[in-house]
Amino acid sequence: MNKEVDDQLKELVKQKYSDIALQDKETNQASCCGAGGCSTEVYNIMSDDYTQMQGYNPDADLGLGCGLPTQFAKIKNGDVVIDLGSGAGNDAFIARAEAGETGKVIGIDFTPAMIDKARANAEKLGFNNVEFRQGDIEKMPVIANVADVIVSNCVLNLVPNKQAVFKEIYRVLKPGGHFSISDVVLVGNLPDALRTDAEMYAGCVAGAIQKDEYLKLIGDTDFENLTLQKEKAIIIPDDILNKYLDAAELEKFKNGDTGIFSITVFAAKPITEKAACCEPGCCN
Repeated sequence: MNKEVDDQLKELVKQKYSDIALQDKETNQASCCGAGGCSTEVYNIMSDDYTQMQGYNPDADLGLGCGLPTQFAKIKNGDVVIDLGSGAGNDAFIARAEAGETGKVIGIDFTPAMIDKARANAEKLGFNNVEFRQGDIEKMPVIANVADVIVSNCVLNLVPNKQAVFKEIYRVLKPGGHFSISDVVLVGNLPDALRTDAEMYAGCVAGAIQKDEYLKLIGDTDFENLTLQKEKAIIIPDDILNKYLDAAELEKFKNGDTGIFSITVFAAKPITEKAACCEPGCCN
């Protein structure tokens, strides 16, 4: 994608999630990641249940996630945790319960309405070690080597330049730090009608990339200990697919090898980064 197209997609997502910030959880959960009421067949096709997790706050839960990255993130007391695409603060507040009073949690989101909502929630809860910064996760408003753990929930699939985000994650993590990210990925190719439709893009599906490509981006950024912590199929109901596919296309789609999955991925920044080669043979 070129920069102009990237910027257009970012603006689309920002507008959509500004609207979502003003909706209640039930409205968002009944839709495709909050993109609008799009199915009568299911109540919620994406998110997992947070309600039993320590630190859960219903005011911060907009029902937009596709996993439980904080459950797998190995957050310790005193850790500095960054939540990418922090929304109304749900994952950030759960991360705080793990990091404790001596830890610190930074949420980053580029939608002003979400930042306002998250800050209001933090104020109500009286948390002085959770802050929310407005910014683009392709260029985080955070210094290098500051985070012990990074989490993100159903956000990178909305970002045009995923490679830039992984490079930023690498920059911001301390040596030996790690991430746990839940996201939506594909196996096989989505029909063009699904991929190009703006509503589905802002609804988490058509912005997804191939699972193999996603994992390769992580490996190419020099992370280690790459682990697929969780994977589940996302079943899109017929009444959603019927908006984009005719009968023949629907039959082919359902009987083909194409799949849409929620995955939670873990990887760590090496304690010692690779040394640059300066002479022939020095990297042997």
